[in-house]
Amino acid sequence: MDRRKELKEQYKNMKPEMGIFILRSNFSNKCYLEETHDLKSRLNRTKFQLENGLHSNKELQKDWKEKGNSGFSIEILENLEYDKEGVKTDYSEDLLILKLIWEEKLLQTGLEFYKK
Repeated sequence: MDRRKELKEQYKNMKPEMGIFILRSNFSNKCYLEETHDLKSRLNRTKFQLENGLHSNKELQKDWKEKGNSGFSIEILENLEYDKEGVKTDYSEDLLILKLIWEEKLLQTGLEFYKK
């Protein structure tokens, strides 16, 4: 019984990596940028959706279908750190700001974004 409670408590205190990732086309000058509270899960979900024709971005999905996994590279651009005091619980706004900063940086390098 104690072990079960301990595992539940561990699960509650888990802090998945959050941040920004980019899916970059290897054959064009386009990329797809996304912010997330759970990088590992979101990356897996995105790959699954693309491989099964279920991604919401139709332009990206079309290119993925034509070129496949080898036509793209995936990279984590930045991890967002948790508040050291543990007071903050919602990082949505921080992630959105981080995404906007990265969009600006990438536009300056000449990259284009897949239309939403």
